[in-house]
Amino acid sequence: MQRSSWAAIAVSAAFVLAPLQSLAQAAPTPQQEANRQAVLAFYEKGLNQKDAEAALKYVGTRYVQHNPNAADGPEGFRKFIAFLQEKFPKSQSTVKRSFVDGDYVILHVHAVREPGTRGTAIIDIFKLENGKIVEHWDVAQPVPEKAANDNGMF
Repeated sequence: MQRSSWAAIAVSAAFVLAPLQSLAQAAPTPQQEANRQAVLAFYEKGLNQKDAEAALKYVGTRYVQHNPNAADGPEGFRKFIAFLQEKFPKSQSTVKRSFVDGDYVILHVHAVREPGTRGTAIIDIFKLENGKIVEHWDVAQPVPEKAANDNGMF
């Protein structure tokens, strides 16, 4: 076999094996998994059960909110949950996927404020310190009646 053929095989093997190596390293650490479970519990208690006090057990001494429609701190979160209780008592959020990356937990969520509606696709990003949520970002996109493709949002 010619030298250039071996080089091509070596390059091809590197492209095939590199993703496998990434998968082997992708298993979360015990702390990362604990962070994921804390965020999932926070989400269930707060967004679905609308129990702000139970959810706030997972929040640190500071809670920085990057959503421009929500205030910082535990009181801001309490106000948001009170808003949901008053305006959308039957709202439900279904976590479709969760990811961990260091001290960050990312959720891919289907939120439905009123049963029977299409809802909203949300990406929530949480930063944790010492196992407690200290920052939150989110991006939301309404689920359209008709999409330009058949791929689905979830």
